[in-house]
Amino acid sequence: MARQVRTEFPGALYHVYSRGNNKKLIFLDDMDRQKFLKTLSNVITQHNYICYGYCIMGTHYHLIFETPDGNISHGMHLLHSTYAQYFNMRHDCVGHVFQGRFHSILVQRESYLLELCRYIVLNPIRAGLVKHPGNYKWSSFKEMTGTFKQKDRIVRSELILSHFGTEPDEARKNYIDFVLDGVDKPSPFSHVVSSTFLGNKKFLSSLESILKSLKNRKGIPREQRYVYRPTLFELFEHSEFFTKEFRNKVIFCAYSVYGYRQTDISAHINLHRITINNIIKTERSKGVNEHSSLTPNANNANY
Repeated sequence: MARQVRTEFPGALYHVYSRGNNKKLIFLDDMDRQKFLKTLSNVITQHNYICYGYCIMGTHYHLIFETPDGNISHGMHLLHSTYAQYFNMRHDCVGHVFQGRFHSILVQRESYLLELCRYIVLNPIRAGLVKHPGNYKWSSFKEMTGTFKQKDRIVRSELILSHFGTEPDEARKNYIDFVLDGVDKPSPFSHVVSSTFLGNKKFLSSLESILKSLKNRKGIPREQRYVYRPTLFELFEHSEFFTKEFRNKVIFCAYSVYGYRQTDISAHINLHRITINNIIKTERSKGVNEHSSLTPNANNANY
């Protein structure tokens, strides 16, 4: 089965999470949690990560990372392998501790950084473990508010608090109000695209040169290879004004450039799939320039 590819580049921001194998507990007691955070702190230092938030639960964890050196895979491999070796030795276990590869979502900083920082520290409340995030020891909330300091620093709290005020006390108060205001708000993960990207179209367009390199790689899911593409609605907008020749060109580009299936194109424009197939064959035989403009003008529109 095709698996998600890592999109790595300097300055990338990620939400990272992983679960226990077969949904088993990966933190059995406070010693396990302390070991994980100690290992996490070492990984952050060694790989020059910037951590904006974390929350470790019983069966899973959440992290928010920036990678100035574009090296998320190396650090996460070290985190998982080190902790798994510790866990198996301490608890006399064998086999996988984590369920497959870690999951990462590439995040648009301007729109979602603060939302994610808020959402993950509210996990213990949603799970019914506490009624206030300040009552949960194993998240970044207490580090952010200055009420608990880890022996090994993990979160760059000043970078987040700078969004909430210039004076430390004022910033912490505003941060707490911001977090508590999010208790009943919907999950930002409902806006994730292709299980991999969290951001608007402008953000995806800014990644186009990186994502285009994935287009012809085998084993990469179609929805990830073409995440930057316009929708069929956008491609065929105002199609009632298209000439037949221009419509065929759009059909060919939707298929060959943007990776849409013939059945999807057929359903969208209400044209039989066999007709779509014939159009694509004809356009290909004509040597159509796949990357030419698809903007209708006076010469290819039926006004």
